[in-house]
Amino acid sequence: MAGREDGIPPTTDRTTDRTRDGATERTAESAREGGHVDTPWAQGLLEHLRPTGRDLRRLVAWLADTVHGTASLQDHTGALLAGPRTALRQDLVADLVTGRIASAAWDDQGQHLRLVRVAHPHTSSAWVLAVSREAPFDRRASEIVTHTAQVVELLLRAREATEAARRLELAAADLRLAILQLLMVEDTVSARRVAAGLWPGLLDTDTACVYVVESGPGERDALAAECRDITAERALVVRCPAMDRHVIVVTPGEAAGEELRSLIGRRPGTFLGGSVRQSLARTATAYGQAVSALAVARFRPDKTAVYAERTHPERLMDPEALRVWTTQVLRSLDVLPHHTRAELLATTRLGLEFTAVSAAKVLGVSRNTVRARMERVEGLLRTDFSDLTVRAVVHLALNTQVGLGEEAVDGGTRQAGQPQVGDLLAGPGLRTWACDLLGRLDTDARDLRRTLRTWIAAGGNAERAAQTLGVHAQTVREHVRSAEPVLERQLLSAGSDLYEVVVAHVATGDLRPPALDRAKPGH
Repeated sequence: MAGREDGIPPTTDRTTDRTRDGATERTAESAREGGHVDTPWAQGLLEHLRPTGRDLRRLVAWLADTVHGTASLQDHTGALLAGPRTALRQDLVADLVTGRIASAAWDDQGQHLRLVRVAHPHTSSAWVLAVSREAPFDRRASEIVTHTAQVVELLLRAREATEAARRLELAAADLRLAILQLLMVEDTVSARRVAAGLWPGLLDTDTACVYVVESGPGERDALAAECRDITAERALVVRCPAMDRHVIVVTPGEAAGEELRSLIGRRPGTFLGGSVRQSLARTATAYGQAVSALAVARFRPDKTAVYAERTHPERLMDPEALRVWTTQVLRSLDVLPHHTRAELLATTRLGLEFTAVSAAKVLGVSRNTVRARMERVEGLLRTDFSDLTVRAVVHLALNTQVGLGEEAVDGGTRQAGQPQVGDLLAGPGLRTWACDLLGRLDTDARDLRRTLRTWIAAGGNAERAAQTLGVHAQTVREHVRSAEPVLERQLLSAGSDLYEVVVAHVATGDLRPPALDRAKPGH
C-alpha cells in the first residue's frame, strides 16, 4: 500500500478512522472557530442541509466534483443509491456494513479510494460512501469526505423522521375514518372508545353537527390540515372516502362552525355545507344534510349554507300512527341478532341516501357487500328497491326508526286498524304541503310536473321516461334539473330531497302508494 499525504502511516493494508457521535459537533465547532475547515466547501456542504437541497444524489455528485474524483453511495445489500458503480473490496465493505471498522483507504493501480461507513437510523447495518480519485487524499479531501458522510447521516435521519411523521399521520387519518364509519353505523359506544385514546373528550357529547367542505382539485390535503388546525383537534376531521374534493368535519361544539366559515372566506374555490344538530347516532343523517346544504352553498355569495329547517313531511303525520307504521314495516328485521340488524339498517339507510359505491367507501366495505345487505333487507321486507316510491317510504321508516331509539314497541302480528302507508300519507296537513310544493312547477310552460312524475314512475330512469313521454332522454334530464331550483331540492342524486318529492307525489295522488308486501321478482 502506498503512503498517504494525510499523515497516517501505511502499516497495514487496512486502516480505520473511528467516527463517533461527536463528529458533527466538532465539524460545526471548527467551522465556527475559523480553523482548518475550508470555508467555501464547508458552505457548499451546508447548502445540502437546507430543506430545498436535501437530495442524496446531488450531495454525492457535489462530493465528486469537490474532491475532483468519483463518488458513490450504496446500501447494506450493495444496491447503488447514488453515483456511478465503483469496484470495491468486498471484505472492506462487509466490515464497514457490520460496524467492525468506520472507514478504510487503499491504493489500487493508480487510483486512491476511501470508504466511509454511514450509519442508518434504527438499524444495525450501514451504508457505504465510496470516493475514488487519481491524486492521494490530502487532509482537505479527507475532511470533505468525512464531513460529507456525516451530512449523509443527518439527511437519512431527517428522512426517517419525515417518514415516521408521515406514517403517524396516515395512521391518525385511518383512525379518524374508522371513528366516522362507526358513527355512520350508529355504533357510538365503539366510536367513543376509539377516539378516547388520541382525542380524549372529543365525543363526550350526545349531539353534533356535520360539515362538508369542498375544495379545488389537489387542495384537499392542505384543506384538511387547515381544518384540523383551526378546530384545534376539537372536531373529527376526515378526508371523505367517497368524494375526492370533500373533507368531513364532525364537531360537538358551536365554535367550529364559525371557524370553518372564516376559513371559507379566505380560500377561493372552497364551499361549506352544514347540518342541523343531530344525535351522534344520526351522524349519517347529518352527513346527508350537509351534502344537501353544500349544493346550495355553491350558488351563494358567501359560499356557505346550513341545511334548511324546512317543513318535512314526517312532521305533518300523526306521530303515533307513524311510530306504529314504522314498527310494522320493519318488524321482519326484529328476528335478527341486534348487531346484524343494526348493520343492515345502517347500510340500507346510507345505500338509499347515496349510491352503493359511495356508501361502500363511507362504510369501508365493498360495494358488493352494500348491495348484498340491501338485497337481504329487500327480501326481509318483501319489497323492491328499484321502485322509487318504495325507496321513499322505506327511507321514511328508517329515519323514523332512528328517532325511536330503544323505545319498546308491541310485538305480534299485524292487526286490523293498524295504519297503512296510504292512510299515513293521506292526512290533510300533508296533502296541503304536497300541493304547495308541487304547485311551484305549474307555472313552467314545459310541464315540468308531468316530466317529473313520469321520471319518478320510471324509477328515475331518463331513457324509460323519455320513451313514455315521446321525447329525448336529455330533455327529461334538463326538465328534472330545471325543477331542482324551483323545488329547492336535489333530484338527480338519490337522497332525502328526492324522497320528499316522491312522498309529495303520493300524497297528492299523482302516484299510487307503493306495495310493501310484494316480493321483488326473482328475489
